[in-house]
Amino acid sequence: MSAAEEDRNRRLLRARDAIDRRFTESLDVDALAAVAFMGRAHFIREFKKVFGETPHRYLQRRRIERAMTLLRTTDTPVTDVCMAVGFSSLGTFSRTFTEVVGVPPSSYRGVPDPATGFVPTAFRMRWTRPVGERGGRDVSRGPGPSAAG
Repeated sequence: MSAAEEDRNRRLLRARDAIDRRFTESLDVDALAAVAFMGRAHFIREFKKVFGETPHRYLQRRRIERAMTLLRTTDTPVTDVCMAVGFSSLGTFSRTFTEVVGVPPSSYRGVPDPATGFVPTAFRMRWTRPVGERGGRDVSRGPGPSAAG
């Protein structure tokens, strides 16, 4: 890989990291292009070439992934989830969610989770247990052999 490609990839990763950190905020392509020190059109083209999707689509997917987690793990109403993950329109959220996931957000809670459906219950409970709960990882003790659990 040439030095120019490494530099391009580093700048694109910086923009993708900005999306990952601030996906709930109103982000526009011009601001992300500025993070990568590129012009708008060039940024979109290079982002798609490197990551396989446009910056806007990547942002939407990150928001939908977070919405899936909130819908699975909380009883928060769909409208509140929509706003919490950065969408400003319930219609756009529902359409995008259905397009990406295959079912509307209102139906998603009732669908078995294919990612953990095959996992034995004891393991699933351990993986999804909140940190610090009895039997969970004790982060107050820090890393080390005694905290390995």
